[in-house]
Amino acid sequence: MPRIKLDLTADEILLLPPVTRPVGHAYSDAPAEGITARCYAFEELFGEKIRALGGRSRPRDLYDVINLFRNGDFRAAAAAVRDVVRQKCTFKRISFPSFEALATFRAELIAEWENMLRRQLPSLPPVESFWEALPEFFGWLASTSIPTMVAPYPLAAGDEVLRMPAGAFRAPGRSTPFIEVIRFAAANQLCVDLDYIDEQGRRDTRTIEPYSLRRTQEGDIVLHAIRSQNQQHRSYRVDRIRGARITQQTFIPRYAVELTPTGPLTVPPTASRPSGAPLSGQQTRTSRASGGPVYVFCCPVCNKRFERKSYDATLRAHKDRSGCDCYGRYGRYEETKY
Repeated sequence: MPRIKLDLTADEILLLPPVTRPVGHAYSDAPAEGITARCYAFEELFGEKIRALGGRSRPRDLYDVINLFRNGDFRAAAAAVRDVVRQKCTFKRISFPSFEALATFRAELIAEWENMLRRQLPSLPPVESFWEALPEFFGWLASTSIPTMVAPYPLAAGDEVLRMPAGAFRAPGRSTPFIEVIRFAAANQLCVDLDYIDEQGRRDTRTIEPYSLRRTQEGDIVLHAIRSQNQQHRSYRVDRIRGARITQQTFIPRYAVELTPTGPLTVPPTASRPSGAPLSGQQTRTSRASGGPVYVFCCPVCNKRFERKSYDATLRAHKDRSGCDCYGRYGRYEETKY
């Protein structure tokens, strides 16, 4: 019979209030009101992983920290994460993690990389790609350097970015297990061998860098990618993809990877827009005035939303829905409005 294992601890400090998150359940017996669970705040989760990396220096901690650094919405919250790590290290009576301290464990981390992670991941990424990301990560954590931020591939009018929870993608009339293969590869900056049928009905395999899954204005779902062979952008209709295999070939993203779960991002059609009219009646005054993107952050404590012209998660003093002062000062990234 299935079993549920509960892992309880009484020797851990919790610094931020838990947040309520939806539980992904893509089956017909899901209750109408949905399923939720109380979880770590993102900053707390990231801080706990960094503390674990500094305290025990295991391959899975290195994998988790760099994976979160690459794919999480933490780039504007270095000070908040650093404060969480500092307090957790003080509580555990260990030193604040540093690249120099981890360097003494490099040989051990590399030796244990495959033994510890081979059975936990669909495909094992090269350890070098994660180790080499540590200097940039620690520079960000110390606020001594700003990581390179790449923009998403430009949206066409009517395009919708699809960033559903893992396992939630469904295509009418067919199975699409290759979507999760592609998403895992993109999150780990690994190229994919894509089996594809072109417009002439020819089946071929091409190696790609995957970036974004989108629904077009015409209703087609396409994968945006870069062909490794010629470094040119290509889009692949999902209904023509027949399979995908993860390679050991890494890539440095030239566009933002939009295949990790978050909310949808849309751009309304503009073909019939009168000259001088705003793109959408739902756009904010800031967006219309600046003509650029507006970044939306949500307070993890009271769920109030804040709009920013720059990617800055720092929140001003504000009140919650009951009118009381809220102590949330670093927002969680929600979406970008264009």
